[in-house]
Amino acid sequence: MRGTSRSCSTESSSRRRSSTTSRTRTASNVSATLGKDSLSQAKTAALIGLLVVAIFLLVLYRFLGVVAVIGLGIYAAFLYAAILIFGVTLTLPGFAGLILTIGVAADANVVIFERIKEEVRSGKSVRAAISAGYSKGFRTIIDANVVTVITALVLFAVATAQVKGFALMLMIGTVISLVTAVAATRAMLGLLAGFRWFDNPKFMGAHGQQTAKWLQIDFMRRRYLWFAISGVIIAIGIGSLATRGLNLGIDFKGGTQVTFKTTKPVSLSTVRTETAKFATEPVVQGRGKVVGADSYKNFQLRMRTLRSAQITRLTTDLKNRFGQNISIGSQVVSSSFGRQIARSAVIAILFSLFLIVLYIAIRFDFKFAVPVIIALLHDLAITIGVYSLTGREVTNSTVAAVLTVLGYSIYDTIIIFDRIRENVPLMRRAPFATIANVSLWETIRRSLATTFITLLPIISLLIFGGATLKDFAFALIVGIVSGAYSSIFIAAPLLTSWKEREPEYARRIETATDTAAERQAELDAAEGAAAAAPAPDSPVATVERVASQTQAKREQRRQRRRARPHGRAR
Repeated sequence: MRGTSRSCSTESSSRRRSSTTSRTRTASNVSATLGKDSLSQAKTAALIGLLVVAIFLLVLYRFLGVVAVIGLGIYAAFLYAAILIFGVTLTLPGFAGLILTIGVAADANVVIFERIKEEVRSGKSVRAAISAGYSKGFRTIIDANVVTVITALVLFAVATAQVKGFALMLMIGTVISLVTAVAATRAMLGLLAGFRWFDNPKFMGAHGQQTAKWLQIDFMRRRYLWFAISGVIIAIGIGSLATRGLNLGIDFKGGTQVTFKTTKPVSLSTVRTETAKFATEPVVQGRGKVVGADSYKNFQLRMRTLRSAQITRLTTDLKNRFGQNISIGSQVVSSSFGRQIARSAVIAILFSLFLIVLYIAIRFDFKFAVPVIIALLHDLAITIGVYSLTGREVTNSTVAAVLTVLGYSIYDTIIIFDRIRENVPLMRRAPFATIANVSLWETIRRSLATTFITLLPIISLLIFGGATLKDFAFALIVGIVSGAYSSIFIAAPLLTSWKEREPEYARRIETATDTAAERQAELDAAEGAAAAAPAPDSPVATVERVASQTQAKREQRRQRRRARPHGRAR
């Protein structure tokens, strides 16, 4: 931490020196107490997030969860070593990146463990299931994490110095999570697979059905309902943007921002009166828990750009009024710097989308890439709409969170698309809607688990983090929840709608329709023959004989379908 303090003090000194020149774009000053409190809150959020993720893994995967928790411990040790080796300075956004990578590391284990449980349910031994699970899950993990790294690289290239720490920690954590999930946990499972007590599906949490019956719905048949729901949500967000707009922070509008923390609750009106002595029409916001009618302990002041001497007089007045031991931080941003951030954000989003399309087109197919981009734009629109509806402040950290969502929200989409790609050659006669439905049934448990396990550390950040980290966590939560929805209800149905236009899959739809019609015609013919036949000596026996013959024919057709590669689609 000593290295961190020296770095922060040096950076603060250089910014204060630059504020005396006419070329200043941004300058900030944070008191030691305020910075220490924020870092302490970030550490608490990280530890609680790690603990909650460990408990979730133990409950969901039992003994496999024990292996995953040990893997998380190895991941934490490697990450700490990487921080020391590379001399990474942990800023608040850096801590946010570290907390997010806890979910990334756990997700890799979830993907592989769900594959192992699936192989065990199919009748394989534990040793064979572990081998198959890692070989099949590795490709999915690579595809999902490469896209996350692409976004982090773009963010690191275009972001401000404060957010670069977040991008760097996200990249380092993602790479280390691959090592621990693929190498460390596999070695542990390989050693344990030789024990007889380990070869038990219940012990591994692999008994019962893979997917609950209430989740086995026809997602593709209801696709237009999902599209309509998303359309209504996006329309509400657009309406809010048109009427209320976004609450742009100082990073975009420019000006002076002062944050301070008092030891006792103070009313907003009192703070507004003191601030009005130095600035015209200041915006005073209370943050955190409300005490009484309108009293807080944490405040944020925004006003027109003040000179260094004016900021000094304001902070001195606040200390004289509310106590010398209050924690105060200030930031001055020019309007030109805000415009630069906005341009960088747009460039980063467009460049990230281009790289993601290129990678998915190479790894999958171009037709797989287009639904992914539409789903990402869907997530971006919903996130912006929610910010407009709630009136939360849009800052530089918000842009970083949105860019992270672009890379991370397609994690579930890639998991589903990877299974669709795997099922296409196995279900050679099935319509594409059937392939997509089966793929969703096989992966929805995994998708929900990875989403929930990613949200756990971010929720701890939202609850226990400081004001800056809470804003960051809010954007991540909105984006990840929207991403989970879009991967199931938007991306897969869009891909189905496009693929069904191909001649091959269009023919399969017609064949499936004809088969269903022929089956119904046979049943109708059997019923008609039974009704038109003359009454025999034993009418009951005749009806039973016709019914048994019809049932035998249906059973023969069912057996033939089961023997075909696409039999499980039925």
